[in-house]
Amino acid sequence: MDRNRPRIGITAYDVPASFSQWSDMQCVMVPSGYTRATAAAGGIPLLLPPIGGMTEVLDDLDGLVLSGGSDIAADRYGQEPHPQTLGVFPHRDEAELELLAEALERRIPVLGICRGMQLLNVLRGGSLHQHLPDVVADGALHKATPGIFARHAVELEAGSRLAGLIDPAAQVHSCHHQAPDRIGDGLVVTARAADGVVEGIELESEGFAIGVLWHPEEDAEGGGSLFQEVVEQARVRPGEALASPS
Repeated sequence: MDRNRPRIGITAYDVPASFSQWSDMQCVMVPSGYTRATAAAGGIPLLLPPIGGMTEVLDDLDGLVLSGGSDIAADRYGQEPHPQTLGVFPHRDEAELELLAEALERRIPVLGICRGMQLLNVLRGGSLHQHLPDVVADGALHKATPGIFARHAVELEAGSRLAGLIDPAAQVHSCHHQAPDRIGDGLVVTARAADGVVEGIELESEGFAIGVLWHPEEDAEGGGSLFQEVVEQARVRPGEALASPS
């Protein structure tokens, strides 16, 4: 396999979409920012539908990006659903958790974005705040009006991978009402918002996995570094993660 163009799997939504003369057609899709950012970083983006029993696809992938999207079912982390935990797709939870578990086992590089970051935390035994307006003073810091990304700064942990990849003055694109609460086993917090909400996590060992609660695929100027890093890590054989950027 040509490691100069690593194959990066991107988990996809399975949702109704409207186009041409069709309305509410069930489609497998992701916002094009994911595929454009992956290609710009030197990878070949390949969409992965949320179908269980497909872990063998990892035989042909060098890296994995877990995309954003709907809320994770609360029973996945041992809670009753909050009234605002909406749009849950159990088949997507099942398929992506299965794929993520196998990717980590194989030490395939992983980048989790928003929902994908939350999945990483849940898989490792962590939990989520189901509705941030219940636990922070201003939920609008993290989720603006529908269809518009909020923008805010993040505080990066010195010496972390994220600190070597993200401009400390960056204003990230944010659209979420949930966030990690209890942090999963083997994960460390590497970024927070000003109100203390966990915005970044990393796997301490066992390969390479980063999760961010913001949307770097929407940031053409500053978001590419995360995609570049996962593509660079994907050029390395599984289990030989590159050193943290200085």
